[in-house]
Amino acid sequence: MSELQTDAATSARMGRVRQRDTLPELAVRRAVRELGIRFRVQNRDLPGSPDLANRRRRFAVLVHGCFWHRHRGCCAATTPKRNRAFWEQKFAANQARDRRVVRQLRLLGFRVMVIWECETKDERALSRRVRAFFGRVQDAPNAKSPRTGHACGM
Repeated sequence: MSELQTDAATSARMGRVRQRDTLPELAVRRAVRELGIRFRVQNRDLPGSPDLANRRRRFAVLVHGCFWHRHRGCCAATTPKRNRAFWEQKFAANQARDRRVVRQLRLLGFRVMVIWECETKDERALSRRVRAFFGRVQDAPNAKSPRTGHACGM
């Protein structure tokens, strides 16, 4: 990766970016909890450390930030103009890691759902999506999770 050039203000701003307990993650937890589905949030022993997982029921939920994970077509998936080469490499590495993590989880027998940050803005749509995923987990373990569009209301 190319060297990142930062100033003190940029460094301080990036240091404030949360990695755990983000608002999108809390919204997903709330939607899953409303269905009475039990899960754990400390999953460092699973590939990619899923945001929510249940080993017995074999599901993992990954909540991705649209900027960091490059949600295709989303207005939040911008690329900074400064240090552009660095950011492009970083984003490409993030996307490759995301694909690898999903593949590894599926090889372990987990059903995987990726929820994008912008999808958590509409509570009703999020609830429907979560309900559809968990209905399939219970009823048909090999069914694929539905693909949804995104609401770029960020």
